[in-house]
Amino acid sequence: MQLASDQLAAIARHGEETYPDECCGILLGREIEGTRVVTQLLPIDNQWDGAAEERRRRFLITPQDMLRAEREARNAGLDVLGFYHSHPDAPARPSAFDREHAWPWYTYLIASIEGGRYATITGW
Repeated sequence: MQLASDQLAAIARHGEETYPDECCGILLGREIEGTRVVTQLLPIDNQWDGAAEERRRRFLITPQDMLRAEREARNAGLDVLGFYHSHPDAPARPSAFDREHAWPWYTYLIASIEGGRYATITGW
């Protein structure tokens, strides 16, 4: 996956701004010769509706947000390539919950936010 430095900075900033809760967003772009190239980020408000403390380890992108992303992507000639979210005070690796709820084909980026500051990002 190709991600520009300003896009990486935007994901890091989003994670820091929502800390200690998880942030989330959608990755728009194109697949070019087997490489997914992100051209646009669509930050989403975490809609997790469980207990407030659960927002620190869970996120929800609603069907309405997904429809909006699909519409924006189509209008721009892009595809939804995947999603990003943060792990506050946790490693940038998928949790069991992440793996259980992942959809095939999509790329998932996870940004570790340690003590309110961006630490690292991984993709799977």
